[in-house]
Amino acid sequence: MKLYNVAVVGASGAVGEEILRIFEEIDFPLAKLVPLASARSAGNTVTFNDQELVIKELTPTVFAEEGIEIALFSAGGSVSAEFAPYAAEAGAVVIDNTSHFRMFDDVPLVVPEVNPEDIAQWKKTGIIANPNCSTIQMVQALKPLDDAYDLQRIDVSTYQATSGAGKTAMEELVEQMQAFFSFKLDDMEPKKFPHRIALNAIPQIDSFTANGYTKEELKMVNETQKIMHKEIEVSATCVRIPTLRGHAETLTLTFDGAVDAAEARELLRKAPNIIVLDEPSESIYPMPSLCMDQNETFVGRIRNDIYRDNVLHMWVVADNLRVGAATNAVRIAQKWVEMQGA
Repeated sequence: MKLYNVAVVGASGAVGEEILRIFEEIDFPLAKLVPLASARSAGNTVTFNDQELVIKELTPTVFAEEGIEIALFSAGGSVSAEFAPYAAEAGAVVIDNTSHFRMFDDVPLVVPEVNPEDIAQWKKTGIIANPNCSTIQMVQALKPLDDAYDLQRIDVSTYQATSGAGKTAMEELVEQMQAFFSFKLDDMEPKKFPHRIALNAIPQIDSFTANGYTKEELKMVNETQKIMHKEIEVSATCVRIPTLRGHAETLTLTFDGAVDAAEARELLRKAPNIIVLDEPSESIYPMPSLCMDQNETFVGRIRNDIYRDNVLHMWVVADNLRVGAATNAVRIAQKWVEMQGA
C-alpha cells in the first residue's frame, strides 16, 4: 500500500491535537507526519506515537520541501486563505477545517457518511472543506431519515460547548468557575464571549446579521443545503453553554409524509457512525459527558410529534473537537486515499 506524507497545520491547537490523537488510533497509510504552525510555535514539539515531533514553521514553500501529499488545516480562516493554495499548488490535497472555503462553488463540502462522492471534485482546486461542527453531527443523523422519508424542513437549537471557540474559551470557562466558587466575582469579566459564560447560557455564537440570525446559524442553513444537495428549509438557534466539550442539538424534523419513530430509531441504529441511546424510562439518552473522546454521533429522545404525523423530534450529541472537526477531517482523508487506489 502506498504511504502518504501528511501535514497538520495548527498542530498545537485544540483540533490539531485531536487530529494527531486520531492518527495514533487508526491504521492510516502514513509515511511521515509533519506538524506545522506559525513562527511563534515553530520549534516547540508535539507528541505523536511516543515520539516528540518538532513543529516546523508554516511557510509558502514547506509543502513542496516536505513532499506533502495530504494537508489538514486547523489554524484559522485567514491562515487557510493564505497558505492552502500553496499546499494545493505543491500537489497536496488540502482538507480545511475552517469556514473560509466552505461555500466556494468549486470546493466540495464533505461529511463522508452523507456525501462521500463529492470528494471526487477535489481536483478543481485541490481543496476539500470540512463543515461547521454543529452541521456535521446534524447531517449525519439526517441522512438516513431523509433517504427514507424525504425531509422538508429542519428546526434546530444547539447547545454548544466552549471548546467550539478554541482553547482560550475553555480556559475562560474554567477561570470564571474558579473565581465564582472563590467568591472573586470581579475576576469573571468576559473576554472571549460577549457575556459571562460560567453558570450561563448565551444565545449568540458569532455576530448577528441583518436578518436577525447569527453567522453560525446561517452556516448551518447554507452548509446543510450544500452537503445534502437539497433546498431544504433550515432554521437554527445557536446557544453557547458552560460545558467544555460536546455539542448538543434538539431537532424538529418535518417530512413529506408520515414518519414512525420506532422505524426511524431502527434506521438510525443501522446508520454508519451513529449510536442510538434511547431508553428514556431508564434515563438513558445522549449527553456531552458521554460523548467526549468518542468518534460517533449519539442520538436519543426520538419521538413523534403530538399533533402532526409527519414531524419527528430528537436529540443529537457529539464531541465537537472530534466528530465536529478532527474525526471528520481524517475520515475525508481516508476516503480520499481509498479513491486514489480505486
